[in-house]
Amino acid sequence: GSFSSPESNLPSPVKQEQPKAETLPNLNAKILYEDWDDIPPSSALEEISEEEAVQIIAEPLLPLQSSTLRDYVDHSETLAKLVHLGVDLSEVEKRQKAGQLLLTLDFEKDIRKILLFLKDVGVEDNQLGPFLTKNPYILAEDLEALETRVAYLKSKKFGKAEIAQMVSRAPYLLLFSVERLDNRLGFFKNELGLSVKKTKDLVIRLPRLLTGKIGPVKENLQVFQIELGFQRNEIQQIVFKTPKILTASKKSLRQTFDYLHNIMGIPHNMLTHFPQVFNSKLLRIRERHMFLTFLGRAQYDPAQPSYISLDQLVSLPDEVFCTVVAKASMQDFEKFLKTL
Repeated sequence: GSFSSPESNLPSPVKQEQPKAETLPNLNAKILYEDWDDIPPSSALEEISEEEAVQIIAEPLLPLQSSTLRDYVDHSETLAKLVHLGVDLSEVEKRQKAGQLLLTLDFEKDIRKILLFLKDVGVEDNQLGPFLTKNPYILAEDLEALETRVAYLKSKKFGKAEIAQMVSRAPYLLLFSVERLDNRLGFFKNELGLSVKKTKDLVIRLPRLLTGKIGPVKENLQVFQIELGFQRNEIQQIVFKTPKILTASKKSLRQTFDYLHNIMGIPHNMLTHFPQVFNSKLLRIRERHMFLTFLGRAQYDPAQPSYISLDQLVSLPDEVFCTVVAKASMQDFEKFLKTL
């Protein structure tokens, strides 16, 4: 939707003597952080050069030999306003050169236009703080370049709400050039043999596929095809149902497949039908399978009347699994686990 007054929620100029505004914890932050990639943080706030230091006009003088951004908040209107927005400076300064960057920016000249841009893209007011905590680098990006990247996504028929969701869940997305975004979309379309619509659906659900490293993705696709023996059309179905498999640990994929296929006898077509099983902890699969075997109920053949689906095996909470699937009590299950 449109923003009737895009500047209404941005902080007004801060006077030196004002107390620091306290921010309420953001309930959406956890959801946002879930899918974010990390740029390797530096060990501490990096020192700035004398030339850059001279550009920072502040009364009184900045603290000497400060190791944290917090020490600068009382002396920097920019930092005070970012804190007011909900930016976590202790997290920002773990990111390479991010602290140094913030100290060189002017809120009115450099930052306000980026905030208005992010709001226009669809980042909610209460997400701006967590967003900038995760990606402070966007504040130094050229506004025209950012607008070009959004225009590219629109040209590929991503809707406004979809772009907002992608940017919120993968905050580094707009740091990447149009060429890079185009290459990455092309890679998933061609490598997986997906239609344009399915490629879009895939990256909307897991936008970090556009920002993360491509190497691990290629390796996982090879693991499925060469080591685990899935056909190309099966891999296509698996990835479309559970995109996270593309970024999962190769060791975990191999171990889970080995147990499901070689110990439990689950065929490839059933694993293709319910690939969510690869997201389950192997310990949970093993414990439940062994309990069912102990009870004589480990039947995974759909042709049999006592068939237990992979969904039933891994998705249900313990109590429901015991009563509905194992036809036993939680006490029986707990007692059994102690014998393992």
